[in-house]
Amino acid sequence: MPVTVRIVPVPEPVKVTIKPQTPPPTVTLELDIRKSLSGDLMIFDHGDIDIVLSGKDKKITAFPKQTMTDFTYGAQNRLFAHLARKGIVIPESIQGGSFYGAMEAQLQEAADGKLNAAKFALVSIEKFITEERPYFEKVEADIAGFNDEYTEPDKTDSTELGEVPQRDQQGSIRKGYIRDPYTFSYMYTV
Repeated sequence: MPVTVRIVPVPEPVKVTIKPQTPPPTVTLELDIRKSLSGDLMIFDHGDIDIVLSGKDKKITAFPKQTMTDFTYGAQNRLFAHLARKGIVIPESIQGGSFYGAMEAQLQEAADGKLNAAKFALVSIEKFITEERPYFEKVEADIAGFNDEYTEPDKTDSTELGEVPQRDQQGSIRKGYIRDPYTFSYMYTV
């Protein structure tokens, strides 16, 4: 009887190396932000609106500053269009809020459940404010410039007291006219 001998090579041991997990990237934001008692983040950097990010309710709300102006709705519309384009809010959830002039939207849920939607929303809001900053800083500078023109005009736009040239007819109220609701502006000589 023949004997068959088989030589099997010894496999090399499997080496497993575990690399240390890289920490998640850190993002530094510079915002005028406060935390409310309920844990909501209130962002006050924008010139026309205040933004409230509620991680608990998964909602973003944009409120007008002190008064509702024509610029408020435009700023809110641009904010939520930006957030919808970035995939932060659900586009069909954008609606008017329960406060006068407020606008709100629901945050998207992460598919894997590992990502924090509120953190992504905060970064996206900061990018929106950075894009808008030159616009509302120019508006504030224009307003300050108008006030300076009225309170401290140039020498070409002002006269010293007593340097007003004399004319026969000056001003908008003419001497000799009677203005009342019952008569027409006929000229009566006095």
